[in-house]
Amino acid sequence: MARRATGQSGGPGRGAVKGARRPELRLPPLEPFGDGELEPDGDYDSLEFREADLTGHDGGGARFMDCALKGCVLDETRLHHARILDSVLTGPRGVGTDLAEATLRDVELLDARLGGVQLHGSVLERVVIRGGKIDYLNMRKARLRDVVFESCVLVEPDLGGARLERVEFVDCVVKGVDLTGATLADVDLRGVAELEIARGVDRLAGAVISSGQLLDLAPVLAAQLGVRVEG
Repeated sequence: MARRATGQSGGPGRGAVKGARRPELRLPPLEPFGDGELEPDGDYDSLEFREADLTGHDGGGARFMDCALKGCVLDETRLHHARILDSVLTGPRGVGTDLAEATLRDVELLDARLGGVQLHGSVLERVVIRGGKIDYLNMRKARLRDVVFESCVLVEPDLGGARLERVEFVDCVVKGVDLTGATLADVDLRGVAELEIARGVDRLAGAVISSGQLLDLAPVLAAQLGVRVEG
């Protein structure tokens, strides 16, 4: 089984906010995945999926343990209620990937090029999402604990009703995020290079932002409070 780190990240200057715990994965020797299709409720252990075209496959309820997915195509791939554990996904690309109500634990997602990903109702714990771009990410009512978004671009992510605990954004661009009804605890937004909140600015309690971000958000905060600024 892949080993993982148990400490907390976060260096000097992070103040009182608690840093996210990151996974530290060391995968065992892997066997190549064949040319077959994913199966609902399948069990995939210590496999390498290299440049596999999983378009339209149905792996609902499947378990992936100690796996590596490299350069895979995930167009309309159904992974509803799947469990992805101690695994690394590098360079996945696709539109409409269905990971609703899935569990991702001790996972690294690297250099993704994804759009319209369905992660609503999902559980993410000790997950790093580094590099790449994800458009229209649906994470409504998801639970994120010890999650790091690093050097990635998120376009119009929907976090309505989600719960975020110990979540860090490092050198990211976040455009048009929806925080309606979300609950935040120890969420560090100071590393967001470009932060745009479309809805739910009133849910920022429990987050830490920089003084520069506060100035950028001032018009949105004023509108939320019903304050008119003139002159």
